[in-house]
Amino acid sequence: MSVKRRTFLQGAAGAIGLAMAQGALSKIVYAQGAAGTLRVAIAKPAGNLDPQSHYAIWAIQDLMFEPLVKYGKGGQIEPCLATDWKIEDGGKTLHLTLREGVKFQDGTKFDAAACKWNLERWMGIDQFSWMNCSKHFQSLEVVDDYHITVHFKEPVLALMQELSYTRPTRFLSPKSVDADGKFKEPVGTGPWVQISADDTQSVFEHYDGYWGDKPTYERLEAKVIPDARSRVAALRAGEIDLVGGFWIAPLTPEEGKQLEAAGFNVVVDPGNVTLVMAFNPDRAEPLKDPQVRKAVSIGIDRAAISKVLYHGYAKPAGNMFSAALPYAGKQFDAPVRDAAAASALLEKAGWTGSPIRSKDGKPLTLELVVSPDAVPGSRVIAEVIQSEMKEVGIDLVIRSVDHASKHTDMLEQKYDLGFFLTYGAPYDPFGSLVALCLSTFKNDVEGKLVTDPVNLDPLINAATAATGDQIEPTIQKVYDWLRDNDAIAPLVYVPSIWAHSKRVQGFTSPVTEYDMPYENIVLAE
Repeated sequence: MSVKRRTFLQGAAGAIGLAMAQGALSKIVYAQGAAGTLRVAIAKPAGNLDPQSHYAIWAIQDLMFEPLVKYGKGGQIEPCLATDWKIEDGGKTLHLTLREGVKFQDGTKFDAAACKWNLERWMGIDQFSWMNCSKHFQSLEVVDDYHITVHFKEPVLALMQELSYTRPTRFLSPKSVDADGKFKEPVGTGPWVQISADDTQSVFEHYDGYWGDKPTYERLEAKVIPDARSRVAALRAGEIDLVGGFWIAPLTPEEGKQLEAAGFNVVVDPGNVTLVMAFNPDRAEPLKDPQVRKAVSIGIDRAAISKVLYHGYAKPAGNMFSAALPYAGKQFDAPVRDAAAASALLEKAGWTGSPIRSKDGKPLTLELVVSPDAVPGSRVIAEVIQSEMKEVGIDLVIRSVDHASKHTDMLEQKYDLGFFLTYGAPYDPFGSLVALCLSTFKNDVEGKLVTDPVNLDPLINAATAATGDQIEPTIQKVYDWLRDNDAIAPLVYVPSIWAHSKRVQGFTSPVTEYDMPYENIVLAE
């Protein structure tokens, strides 16, 4: 199995957004009556917006493309392009009722034929086998114009949750590809139509033919501002109206506090992404000993990181996943820093002496690789941990790299310790467990948080195959193994921070970090 996922999590991989062809524009009807422009910051150009591509900014795709079902608050699955669904045969058969009266932005009717064409672009294809509904896909049949039945070889765990993903599940007009099936232009069923895009901004206008609730303003401009300080300055100068989101245009907690003090509205969501420290025992011999891993973990003051570095916005993590996610397992309090206990564990493991411990003539030196581009604030967090490790006799060396180098180093395991981010809703818990922890799954972007083909793989495979009331106890065995072996060190549940001007009214944080929060907003004159 293989995946090119995330830019999977950090937006576009430097690709320049595609401009819509003039011929397509002539066929699209824009909203009448709405007024005003919402200006939103994005950290990178939008990229290739094909819903089956892995290289666009998720939130930009969210403006134009819709799924069969949406991931709602608390993980509730809500109707979208499907109004009803029924799962039979223990998860092996899915009956879908499609929404009638929906048209793509080019006038093409959304019906069972268009649905089938879209599903066949990714279901059963190896590139998308990280999703169980693609991995186990068998066949699909059109029952009539608005009913489809999909058959799977095996029961699909969290089937409707998978169908709520931003990609590859969202729907593209069949006329948006060339004769060879290659993507040409972004035309979906959503409320926003892209009218232009380049490496400085993407511009959208309200689609008048949209079937659902329409935005109250006419235009949305996503302005590319790569530098965080420049984004803050742009908001202060009135050049943008809205900035934030963990994957869209992140703000640090310090920047959030500064903007709040300056009179801007700052909205903090607890988030459902976890910052986790990974141990790489394949490179660092000392980390093969679970006592050393535990010593590192309990030597970290998570409460201080949350209070001082995240200004109280973050919550210390005791689990790989927060309770906000389904199947997150038994929740534990975050470990309290205990330098004495950490030192005792290192002594027991044979690491003695001071100020830096040693064993068999080798100093206890570990390298922590960080990338402030990939994980905002990670350099400062690393420096705090470095000081804490010194107190217990560990020489922690920090190597700071850029975003691209960080991904390369993680893939090639050129680190002793490293920071990883879980994927959050709607992908977790299974998305992160499979992509980051299953040894047989090839992750070409992030690398691996932890793997153990003998002990961990069978537990993950059993969890992804479980159904009904067996899901929770089966996935709990994965969490128990991670905890019992001190295989990872969850640090904090990372908050999502948004800031907006007084011009923006009615703002609410998006349900997931992959959604653009355009809904409910009213622009003041």
